[in-house]
Amino acid sequence: MRAAIVVFPGINRERDMAIALERATGHKPRLVWHKETALDGIDLVVLPGGFSHGDYLRCGAMAAQAPIMAAIRTHAERGGHVMGVCNGFQILTEAGLLPGALLRNASLRFLSQDCHLRVERADTAFACHYQSGQVFRAPMAHGDGNYFADDDTLDRLEGEGLVAFRYATPEGTIDRAANLNGSARNIAGIYASNLRVLGLMPHPEDLVDPLMGGTDGKPLFDGLTQALAAA
Repeated sequence: MRAAIVVFPGINRERDMAIALERATGHKPRLVWHKETALDGIDLVVLPGGFSHGDYLRCGAMAAQAPIMAAIRTHAERGGHVMGVCNGFQILTEAGLLPGALLRNASLRFLSQDCHLRVERADTAFACHYQSGQVFRAPMAHGDGNYFADDDTLDRLEGEGLVAFRYATPEGTIDRAANLNGSARNIAGIYASNLRVLGLMPHPEDLVDPLMGGTDGKPLFDGLTQALAAA
């Protein structure tokens, strides 16, 4: 699997993502500066977390206009895989590659703590090393992670099975107490219609080694590597 990580001014999680991908694939991912315009020979494009362009205007709004985004759109339209984590998720919604928006956390406070995610489906490249209904731990670090969409969009996401992960208790219960940022229907991550574009707010790349405090995020990267290598 050949992976690329897009680097925008203000992004600060590209090294974390590179570590996770290199551990899974055995190869260093390509770091792509946001002013580049080509993604030749790439299987997976990752938009990592951080504060692109200082989060001025809306989070991800300026990054969504970067030159590289045309190549990412083309990659996605051709059936390539794309993953946006945290600020990357915000960029994907601002660019129209995923529906909805990420609003200010309901508490109006920046959240930096662990949360638990329930896997809503396990038949995608991103979740194939998890089981449907499985709960795993992931760190969150965001001020604008409150997923919002209108009711018709939310109903479509539900009806088409495009909800990837939900905030849950460690036992897998979906309730308000587990929904720390106030996201609609406890949604932590969603897929595009072809299941090849994923956006999620928490950071699975920060739990891929026991030295990091756990390996809950490792199956995501191992599954991606296996699925895309076989494609």
